[in-house]
Amino acid sequence: MTYETLKVERRGLVGWLVFNRPHVANAMDATMLAELEEAWRELDADPSVRVIVNTGEGDAFQTGLDVQQLSRDKDALREQSRRTKQAKLRLTAWQNDVWKPVIAAVNGVCAGGGLHFVADADIVIVASNASFLDPHVSIGQVSAYETIALARKVPMEAIMRLALTGRHERISARRAYELGITSQVVDPPEGLRDAAQALAETIARNSPAALRATKKALWGALETGLTDACRNGAKELIGMWGHPDQQEGPRAFAERRDPSWLD
Repeated sequence: MTYETLKVERRGLVGWLVFNRPHVANAMDATMLAELEEAWRELDADPSVRVIVNTGEGDAFQTGLDVQQLSRDKDALREQSRRTKQAKLRLTAWQNDVWKPVIAAVNGVCAGGGLHFVADADIVIVASNASFLDPHVSIGQVSAYETIALARKVPMEAIMRLALTGRHERISARRAYELGITSQVVDPPEGLRDAAQALAETIARNSPAALRATKKALWGALETGLTDACRNGAKELIGMWGHPDQQEGPRAFAERRDPSWLD
């Protein structure tokens, strides 16, 4: 499929979903809102893709909704409002039920609605010049979906401060690392995509079925209490019993070779 606002690429076993509206800091217009759902599903359905990297063109990663454009497209604004009201957003991999591992490679500023893609990624790595802010309250709006999701993964104090300071304070890449928003800061920034590709290739060496089940188990743990999370996780674990990858993994280890996983 050809996209107007995104770049969708394959590099070996790694799929790339790249925001491609750098002239407006990759803000989401009506076209991008529609294309995101299609792009995630395309990469998820592609058996040649085992891991997905999400990043942005230009100096920004993602800065949320393009309010000016959407104000001129009443139908798109109405549909986005409906999805927001009904909690049926389709922006991120998690919102589109993508169970392949997803890496967010934050290449610059990430603001407002852009935080969806950080909160919903499995792993976040950032360029050393990246920064995070949430301007919702500075323009009279409520910070909710993005910061609620982040607060399940990051200390509440840090996310509350991010939400309440609005556009008047930013979290630097180094501070994001200290808070656990990211697991890696890449310096110089120009090396971000190479670092993301290398990490994705490392993950892609593992069993696709086991990766998918593990992701479901861990994300499910954020939805439930400890006991139920363990019970649900056990279902994913047991679901892998008898899978060919469970025989291939030990065999390949004993034979000192890379496994040949069942896609």
